Amino acid sequence: MSCCPRATTSSPLSLPRSACRSRSSGGGVAFSSSPCGSANAAASRVLGGGSRRRSGHLVVAASSSSDSKDETTEGKKQEEQEQEFNPFGFVTDNPSSRSAIQLPESPAEDGNVGQMLYRIEDKGRDYGSRVKSGKLRWFVRETGSSDARRGTVVFIHGAPTQSFSYRMVMAQMADAGYHCFAPDWIGFGFSDMPQPGYGFDYTEEEFHESFDELLGTLNITEPFFLVVQGFLVGSYGLTWALKNSSKVLKVAILNSPLTVSSPVPGLFNQLRLPLFGEFTCQNAVLAERFIEAGSPYVLKLEKADVYRLPYLSSGAPGFALLEAARKANFQDVLSRISAGFSSNSWEKPILLAWGISDKYLPLSIAEEFKKGNPAAIKLEPIEGAGHMPQEDWPEKVVSALRYFL
Repeated sequence: MSCCPRATTSSPLSLPRSACRSRSSGGGVAFSSSPCGSANAAASRVLGGGSRRRSGHLVVAASSSSDSKDETTEGKKQEEQEQEFNPFGFVTDNPSSRSAIQLPESPAEDGNVGQMLYRIEDKGRDYGSRVKSGKLRWFVRETGSSDARRGTVVFIHGAPTQSFSYRMVMAQMADAGYHCFAPDWIGFGFSDMPQPGYGFDYTEEEFHESFDELLGTLNITEPFFLVVQGFLVGSYGLTWALKNSSKVLKVAILNSPLTVSSPVPGLFNQLRLPLFGEFTCQNAVLAERFIEAGSPYVLKLEKADVYRLPYLSSGAPGFALLEAARKANFQDVLSRISAGFSSNSWEKPILLAWGISDKYLPLSIAEEFKKGNPAAIKLEPIEGAGHMPQEDWPEKVVSALRYFL
């Protein structure tokens, strides 16, 4: 199994009270000015009756018992308030996620964001290279060879992730005799991320056009097997198939929204809110949080690093996701998918390899979709897998694909 069990831990970011107190020369306890407050605020909370200045220093007199009780009560209230407010409450249970946004106890030893990027900047490019297609450069993973006896498979990822999720499946499918490609959509992973309005506007039509151009660049001219997973750009992979059915032999769908009743995760609703969306899209742990929230597992640290890397190294992927989410008409897309793959419109075989522990899309979504075209659709539940079965249980996904293809 590629992931580790989820553990519940509290955020280590609350400063210990011992770090916020200092012993005064007069026997009282004074709250220091750093990091818990200003020097004036600290002096006003001195547990004592009076004070005087001598040679620029504050001398604290012994405190009276009544004042001490009042200050003790006030200190307890303040400590309770500090415990209630956790500015880093959005951090995942993954220690690697926390390290991405919290200040370590020893910054000089643990390093800053730049040093973190240096540590992980070469990760996650398994089987991949940059491919120039038209005016854009795609990052494309490739396994197998062009003379593979079983044909070509193209893997499409969803938002806000990247093709890295298919690396294990691709390696095993290549061993089984397939030629595999998995591109990062424009604006995602390690592909180009142009500013909206300057060469790419992140609309469904533009994603389709650029994907068509990429297929030509990769010399994929014969009908191929299409594997799709995920929200938003994953759905665009399915709407592309509806418009280009002659280019597709079979379609395999891993946990994706397929019906108008499919719920839309809160992330995409947040991105559509003015200002709040701009803030949300710049969260460096956005992708790994989304993956973990839909899975029964926590990502291993080395995998979390890769999903975080694009969002940590630049603001561009966040704004690309923001633009794509705001220009997407989710209900219209889902309506076209539901109707387009029904028995009245689609005859080619479809596999639903569905992680039954998906927190976003329950198995009932796949079952409802299957009813629309029972003759063409086969449902294969994958136990133990969540929203991204290719990440959670790649071996089971490969087994289902090999049998289907």
